[in-house]
Amino acid sequence: MSAYQALYRKYRPQTFDDVSGQMAVTQTLKTQLQTGHLSHAYLFTGSRGTGKTSCAKILAKAVNCENPQDGNPCNCCTACRTIDSGACMDVLEIDAASNNGVDNVRDLRDDAIYTPSQVKMRVYIIDEVHMLSISAFNALLKIIEEPPEHLMFILATTELHKVPATILSRCQRFSFRRISQEDIAARLQFVAYQENIDLDDGAARVLARLADGGMRDGLSLLDQCASATTGELNAERVYSCLGIAGEQKCAEMMAYIADHNSGKALELFNRLYAEGKDLGAMLDELACLTRDLMVLKTAGNSGITMLSGVSTEREAGQLAQRFSGGELVRMMTQLQQTMAGFTRSASRRMDAELCILSLCQPELSLDAESLNARLTRLEEQIKSGSFVAAVAAPIPAGRPVEPDDEERPPVPDDADAPPIMEEEPAAPVPMGFWTDLVSAVRRELKPPVSGFFVPTPNAPVQGILQGNQVVLRCSNSFTLEQVNKPAILELVSRKATAQLGRPVTAKAVDQSARPENNEKMEQLLNFGRAHSDIIKIKE
Repeated sequence: MSAYQALYRKYRPQTFDDVSGQMAVTQTLKTQLQTGHLSHAYLFTGSRGTGKTSCAKILAKAVNCENPQDGNPCNCCTACRTIDSGACMDVLEIDAASNNGVDNVRDLRDDAIYTPSQVKMRVYIIDEVHMLSISAFNALLKIIEEPPEHLMFILATTELHKVPATILSRCQRFSFRRISQEDIAARLQFVAYQENIDLDDGAARVLARLADGGMRDGLSLLDQCASATTGELNAERVYSCLGIAGEQKCAEMMAYIADHNSGKALELFNRLYAEGKDLGAMLDELACLTRDLMVLKTAGNSGITMLSGVSTEREAGQLAQRFSGGELVRMMTQLQQTMAGFTRSASRRMDAELCILSLCQPELSLDAESLNARLTRLEEQIKSGSFVAAVAAPIPAGRPVEPDDEERPPVPDDADAPPIMEEEPAAPVPMGFWTDLVSAVRRELKPPVSGFFVPTPNAPVQGILQGNQVVLRCSNSFTLEQVNKPAILELVSRKATAQLGRPVTAKAVDQSARPENNEKMEQLLNFGRAHSDIIKIKE
């Protein structure tokens, strides 16, 4: 019984025409082989699994092939078969990750001067060349610059920035692009047909998305899923086999977050966790979907081509309308921070649950990003007309507007205590004064400060008119810090003066703090403290 061979090895491309998604690279190499305009050194760059090493082996066969066909190796002659079997001593594949010392390169350089014994050209394929040390690069530099006629170097790397410029300038560089999901899915369907695997289109698209541009990753995932299940391999079985949530569950979770339904979101999360879904994979899918919604939010219909495929285009379009840009930015930051902390966390499940809870209830956080997310959501609701403000009861004619009873300072029980002087009663306010003032102020402010001034009952800033002064009641200390600035207070004062036709000043107070005493009360208390000290001295 022959040993099983992994699919990515069994179906490695044997000619340039078999390579998927790299037409620009393969066509150029075929043309060079046909015309004989070959370089002595090549550098293949790109992400993993895009065909760098495969093209290097095909090129090594093509330059030594006895019967080349339109720039492709025939794979039938003695040279091609010897190279494929690994028995050719003149074509060497070297892993720079484990042979990165200067001594290894010196041995290679000393052997390179000898003419090939089996084929026409000696070819050195150095994989992950960026792993070589500086001294090893220096030892390699001279022979790459002036190699013998029978020698060719093919360097491959995933990290181009680590290769010295002196090496780059002596090589022809070919950049391998990420393979599109369509090309990967088509190749997977071909391999599945050859292997009698019942792979449906949905599963092929899921595997292509998870491959993230690497054909080798796609074939490895297909191999894993095909060996773990029998019968038809559909999307649900792929999700189950790989331990990820799936696009339907991800979209369902995002809908609960949009509804701020933390109970349903945590229930779905724990159900997926009990089924063995990976926590990192679940949050990563949410991050991918959040990214898709941000793309649709900013790019509109043109962003459809940039979607990752975590959810359908229709679902992503509907979800994008339920979030504001500020909310999506906050969600992405929260997800990335949680996933980054998984490596040093003692309880990944608890971290993930807290993340889901924070996504559903942004009001739990009072940082600037969370507040901006809530304000941008409110702004979009107002613009779309989906938010309807509560209409206040009309004020009887001639009745002054009084502050709320709970805002009055408490009356002390001590009969000997000095009387508390009441604040000046609020002057009659024209109907719609605050709504008109907010509208006028917002026109001259920029986000995020403009988001504090909205004509709603639960807005972060509420305004009342006390005599000739507009008091801006801020819901918390952060809002007070943002609003209590000379330029903003001057703007409010100027707009209120224009509306009322008399000079009006403005001040901001923190509504969440204890009620402030007025100036007369503060003077009286200071006077009492000073006299109490005098009395103590006399005693």
